[in-house]
Amino acid sequence: MKKQKLLINGERLSRSLEKFADFGRTENNGVTRLSLSEEDRLVRDYFCECCKELGMTIKVDDMGNIYATLAGLENKPPIVMGSHMDTVKKGGRFDGILGVAAGLEVVRTLVENNIQPKIPVMIVNFTNEEGARFEPSMMSSGVLSGKFDKSIMLQKTDSEGTTFENALNAIGYAGDSESRLKEATAFLELHIEQGPILERESLTIGVVECVLGMVCYEIEVTGESDHAGTTPMNMRKDAFFTANSLIMEARQKLGILDDDLVFTMGRVNVFPNIHTVIPNKVVFSLEARHKDSKVIEKVEKVIESLKTTGSENGGCDIQVKKLWDRDTVWFDKSICNLLEQSSNSLDLPYKRMVSGAGHDAQFIASYIPTAMVFVPSINGKSHCEEELTTWEDCEKGVNVILETVLAIKSS
Repeated sequence: MKKQKLLINGERLSRSLEKFADFGRTENNGVTRLSLSEEDRLVRDYFCECCKELGMTIKVDDMGNIYATLAGLENKPPIVMGSHMDTVKKGGRFDGILGVAAGLEVVRTLVENNIQPKIPVMIVNFTNEEGARFEPSMMSSGVLSGKFDKSIMLQKTDSEGTTFENALNAIGYAGDSESRLKEATAFLELHIEQGPILERESLTIGVVECVLGMVCYEIEVTGESDHAGTTPMNMRKDAFFTANSLIMEARQKLGILDDDLVFTMGRVNVFPNIHTVIPNKVVFSLEARHKDSKVIEKVEKVIESLKTTGSENGGCDIQVKKLWDRDTVWFDKSICNLLEQSSNSLDLPYKRMVSGAGHDAQFIASYIPTAMVFVPSINGKSHCEEELTTWEDCEKGVNVILETVLAIKSS
């Protein structure tokens, strides 16, 4: 006879997610809960209260990351679940918080069934994942993993000139560096997909294998300003026309490199930006993402070639500058396999997939065995008030996390 699976309480999970959304809920049922704001303080207090009610111990580190731990039978590095509770302005009810609520619901399920885990189970809330108030994104997980310098991050300011350090102190969540997450058996992050793939393919679970590598360039085109009505077309050095030609050339060449390559010209600045003046300078960004470093290398060759082989330079000067890049972060194969097995055992349709967006998991993966689970985003919407994942899909995603936690602790 097949043993009955231990499952979470879906209604309780939905109530929990709605309660979390009350901290910063917007008129159109979204959430604005910027990092280290009053709304962030209140949701942190509520989260800690919930964890204390479950008998969990709570620690806070020097970047404001919160760690709630349920003791295990053995003193071993914990299984960690979690994500972030901060949002963008007028964001959604699921981005980030689903991962924290998932950890809370897993622990609630263990406690109500009188199951003490073999090894400790921890829930983590990472500070300032979004970077919507203090740049950069994934700030605190970046400090934990050594990607960012703490002293520099503490002095980052918001639009009002408030430093991260002062804001952290103001809400009372500046802890001790000794409390930092230093080791763990595994880190599991449940997250909404923030894209359309799972919904389009009628799938419930995405077992995320990696976060895509990417590269970002800035292209500057310099021409000459003249009067828009008196200068003949054949005597112009129009930076905007040249930039347009470069964009079209880049789109054509990059578009045939690989079907999985995504690229974006997301920022364009035109100078002097007056309708009666021929533009003398245009600066635009070009970023591309792909899991294969060899494809990224081809992308860079295409971009670098724009400065010398632009099909129509129009007498303008073209400068190409690489701003930054990141390598593809591959998640732990054994944990990905366990997530796949959990999805199978729960009869949930799934696929292996990649993440084009950044997550705390990509930094934590540098020193802890890590993997992610995606659940569908309706119409692929995220970072907006229309963001929506069904309660049923949220429940199924948390059940995959629970099943995987149980599989890890029994291995």
